[in-house]
Amino acid sequence: MLTLNIAIIIPFIAAALIPLVYKKIPKIHIGWFAIIIPVVLFVFLARYIPSIANGKVIENTVHWIPAYGINFTAYLDGLSLILALLITGVGSLVILYSIFYLSSKESLGHFYTYLMLFMGAMLGVVLSDNMMVLYVFWELTSISSFLLIAFWYQRKRSRDGARKSLLITVAGGFGMLVGFLMVYAMTGTWSIREVVALAGEFTDHGLFIPAMLLILLGAFTKSAQFPFHIWLPDAMEAPTPVSAYLHSATMVKAGIYLVARFTPIFGGEFSWFWLVTGVGIFTLFWGSFNAVRQTDLKALLAYSTISQLGMIMSMFGMGSAALHFGYSVESTFYTQAAFTALFHLVNHSTFKGALFMVVGIVDHEVGTRDIRRLGGLITLMPITFTFAAIGSFSMAGLPPFNGFLSKEMFFTAVLRISSGDFFALETWGALIPIIDACCY
Repeated sequence: MLTLNIAIIIPFIAAALIPLVYKKIPKIHIGWFAIIIPVVLFVFLARYIPSIANGKVIENTVHWIPAYGINFTAYLDGLSLILALLITGVGSLVILYSIFYLSSKESLGHFYTYLMLFMGAMLGVVLSDNMMVLYVFWELTSISSFLLIAFWYQRKRSRDGARKSLLITVAGGFGMLVGFLMVYAMTGTWSIREVVALAGEFTDHGLFIPAMLLILLGAFTKSAQFPFHIWLPDAMEAPTPVSAYLHSATMVKAGIYLVARFTPIFGGEFSWFWLVTGVGIFTLFWGSFNAVRQTDLKALLAYSTISQLGMIMSMFGMGSAALHFGYSVESTFYTQAAFTALFHLVNHSTFKGALFMVVGIVDHEVGTRDIRRLGGLITLMPITFTFAAIGSFSMAGLPPFNGFLSKEMFFTAVLRISSGDFFALETWGALIPIIDACCY
């Protein structure tokens, strides 16, 4: 019987088998074998939607190092289900796209092996309840993304981009590990759920703030928040399927997932609220400012992705204030901000992933991504234009597309909570709705 633990392991098994299949059956595109994995996992996870919607949680535990309390516990709730469905659903579409995008002369065996490693690592991140197991998968995402970004290793810029992303994300991961060790020192457990249950009992501990800062360091580096965003534009040297999958839909969302998962633990603190919201808002502004200056289509999408990630991060930061107000009208306002962040996270994965693949098609067919040399493609590529228009309109927040709904909710949430204690007019909080309006 397929369990959550096995679902995490399946992509790793596929990664081990792909080189063998690639050598034994060279006439069949190995992508058709690889695509089976995310499709099966997506169907498997989708079966849990009704149960999770009714408030049920799914848990599977395999004892790993019981003497130290480190167990391979897979835990499925609403947050992890959304991310897991994105990982497998978008992964299926990206693999289908890559079958037709990548040349048969490429080292396809290596490509799909790395992709399966990354998929398994991401599933491990979003489904793990044990902090040490989560950290293992966290660093596996950095290693597998390094291999994918450097897939065209003959290019110096690909090697440089891969090296920069690895150094920044792994360094942040080390900081996060130290933060996890501090949390364990305060609580005596590696289980995230058990730590959440103890939330509020160790806020006066001397390690509380340092642990919070180190965990945020890991989240900010992985989700390309300012000033750690510099690795993402350089990572665009990866093949387009990699950019669409890692740098739009999945890997960059791992940091946001970490913030959402640890908000019940740290969210009641003013420092968490202001740090997450402030960094997110500045990243939103900085990404928008740099995006309009780009002439390379992929670079433009990279900086707009940074901006969107900042927006989502800031909304989770604002939503964390709900823990401070408890069950009140103001708490409802802040909870709406967190819901908006999660909704836009899903929307961004769809429209930005589609736009990355559109850019790949244009680059593949025309031979350039320089917008100064592109024009009149609507007559030559009408289908590609249609998908580009839909993705662009959604990202711009135009009705009736999904981006319109999430951005309307974004504006509404920010304006409604601007009357809260955190946003008194005599404080810097009054600038937040103004900055948001200017950026979008």
